[in-house]
Amino acid sequence: MNIRRRRRLLVVVAILVGLGLATGLVMYALRSNIDLFYTPSEILNGRGPEHKDIPHPGQRLRIGGMVMPGSVKRDPKSLAVEFKLYDANGVVSVSYVGILPDLFREGQGIVAEGVLEDGNLSGDQVLAKHDEKYTPPEIEDAMKQNHKGLLNVSEPTR
Repeated sequence: MNIRRRRRLLVVVAILVGLGLATGLVMYALRSNIDLFYTPSEILNGRGPEHKDIPHPGQRLRIGGMVMPGSVKRDPKSLAVEFKLYDANGVVSVSYVGILPDLFREGQGIVAEGVLEDGNLSGDQVLAKHDEKYTPPEIEDAMKQNHKGLLNVSEPTR
């Protein structure tokens, strides 16, 4: 192999190694910003055909469900709130410190974002459903999967 070909080969290899390293660093940096969406039953039982995809403690995620009537407990000395989210097959406790949205109430559909700790969500953001006609597609699809005929859910409005 002559010198010119060897240099080209080294440049190509160096570029490929650099691209691989850059891709790896970007993926590592973005992994903490990924919030996966789960329903309460998927957190408890797993998701997928074999129910093997169960979130692990410390994982950042979103939980969508209905606020269980009678489950909201507020601390009178702070902004701490604890409540339970449910769907057809599961219930998950959520603890949150902060001001809740105006539309938050028992029996209302919400999405809570936070970190899973021992089967409970330590929330850092709570989003309340803003309109009765609109449901985010991911929640609509999850409800269709979990309720299987229990609810008459229309096609998502996009």
